[in-house]
Amino acid sequence: MKLHCFPAKTALTAISKNGFPSAQALPNAKPSGEEFMSKLLDRRWTLLSPDTKIHQITVSSTQGRKGGGLFSNVSFSNNNQPRLGNKMFEDNQGLSFYIVRDDLLHPFVNGNKARKLDGLLPLIEDHGVTDVVTCGGCQSAHAAAVAVSCAERGLKSHLLLRGEQPQIPTGYNLISTIYGNVTYVPRSFYAHREEMLRTHANMVADNTGSVVYCNDIIDASLASHTYDSSKFVQMDAPRGTENNSNKVAIVNEGAGDAVALLGLFRLVDYLSQDHLLGKKKAFNFVVDSGTGTTAVGLGLGAMYLGLPWKITAIMLADTVDSYRQQERRLIAEFKRQFCLLLDSEKLNGANDGIVNWVDRCHPRKFGNILEGEVDACQQVAQQTGILLDPVYTLAAWETVTRITCAHEADANVVMLHTGGTLGMFGLAQRYKSHFGKRNNAIKS
Repeated sequence: MKLHCFPAKTALTAISKNGFPSAQALPNAKPSGEEFMSKLLDRRWTLLSPDTKIHQITVSSTQGRKGGGLFSNVSFSNNNQPRLGNKMFEDNQGLSFYIVRDDLLHPFVNGNKARKLDGLLPLIEDHGVTDVVTCGGCQSAHAAAVAVSCAERGLKSHLLLRGEQPQIPTGYNLISTIYGNVTYVPRSFYAHREEMLRTHANMVADNTGSVVYCNDIIDASLASHTYDSSKFVQMDAPRGTENNSNKVAIVNEGAGDAVALLGLFRLVDYLSQDHLLGKKKAFNFVVDSGTGTTAVGLGLGAMYLGLPWKITAIMLADTVDSYRQQERRLIAEFKRQFCLLLDSEKLNGANDGIVNWVDRCHPRKFGNILEGEVDACQQVAQQTGILLDPVYTLAAWETVTRITCAHEADANVVMLHTGGTLGMFGLAQRYKSHFGKRNNAIKS
């Protein structure tokens, strides 16, 4: 087994088939944000189109409703064909917010996972990879997304899932089992993720194969063709090697690397079109955050296009210091990989923080759900046709509802619905008391 290692500074002198100039050819003047975005997006993608639906949710006050649930004083209605572009605020439509329906991108792949893999998988394909190794929890949406997306592209996925095999597979675990090759890993071993991933990748590669990391692949995609070709995995290479051995790529847990930001840049570019949200209106984007990668991608994309968008991320899995550290790491990694076209002044601003990290309305240990939250998801589903899950997307919905009802200054709110439908099946298995008899319909 060979481990492909690439020079750390390949991006500094790179020229790729995507049109990035070499250091010698780079003009003194830095391109504008739109020019940079255009070059960055000139590549192959996993999603055929960046398109996504935008709906408008109206929030109405409700008096006299029995019970003290999360939304006992409000009701919701969904306009799935709202006025957008210059007509967004022509009429006084009462209290409302917009929701980007990335939950509709794929039946089995969460919206945020689809965006993270959007730019990554074509790069993996171009470098002749045959197998992908990644990891996650037993009900990992990321693992399921990798399994499905790899299978759709003829790649083999190997998923290391934390903990014990469930007696009855369901939700994301079931999808991972059907589409990928699942190995359950003891929690003590899983605690050392890097070593675990490397060991399993080496096993898949066997003695004649090779292992490569995603960051090395993105570096190689920007590498100058003047380098010794033996040091790089080549673009448009056939899968495997001449003796049909495996070429294995390691994708970190949650795909939380800078290459995952590419899909979020593409989404921001799409949403900022004049007939949708436009480039001049100020919006407060709210998104639930596990690793925080999606929020950072939205923030960087908005910054480079000069959009007056605020990114509010609901912290679900870690402390604010950890999320800020992750933000700095992703920005530094992105800066290193795409430094030729970056505006240093804008990067200095990014170092001060581009994401507003906030606590969940009702904090708890990650993965837990509280009394009444399944009822709240049921209410939203019955009134709007939109399915939330109590671990992730309900947290964002709570926050946008609070901001909207409080008439805050940045009340032009947009929620990014990241998905999570299949997560409800796993939660129903784990929290049986919360998902008991659900026959009492919410009255609208």
